[in-house]
Amino acid sequence: MSAPESPVRLLLVDDDEPFRSRLARSLRARGLDVAEAASAEQASQVAHAFRPERAVIDLRMTDGSGLDVLSALRRDFPGLASIVLTGYGSIATALEAMRRGAFDYLTKPVDADDVLRAFESGGESAGEGAAANVPSLHRVEWEHIQRVLADCDGNVSKAARLLGLHRRTLKLASLPPRR
Repeated sequence: MSAPESPVRLLLVDDDEPFRSRLARSLRARGLDVAEAASAEQASQVAHAFRPERAVIDLRMTDGSGLDVLSALRRDFPGLASIVLTGYGSIATALEAMRRGAFDYLTKPVDADDVLRAFESGGESAGEGAAANVPSLHRVEWEHIQRVLADCDGNVSKAARLLGLHRRTLKLASLPPRR
């Protein structure tokens, strides 16, 4: 009789605590062993203690770049399969994530099924098979507006000035468009 397989060890790095804990809970419910890190600095400490096989890393964190976390983890754990998550998708950051060794690149909002599908796809969604995942122009525009709003700490008037829009226009963009 063979020993039961141990669950896949996944490191989840995201400074958005409600999102991180919800995603971690969902991944655990699907049989993964999940360790959480709330910052770029904490990611290295948790990874060395946990020794993950997979990682899901947020691109933008308050204390650093997810791309730097990705590079450090790939250096320390060469076989690590990693996915980069972002609320602010762009072709440039997707390419940089892939250059640094990311397995895939997903735009939030995502759930556990999206993450597992990305790992199961063998990274195809990040390469030539990504045509079906190309966001619409409306989605990219919405993400840019959300990024500027975040950079302005949610100040709608300031973001509107930077974007050259009326502030009421920004209030209309409260929900993301469909892909």
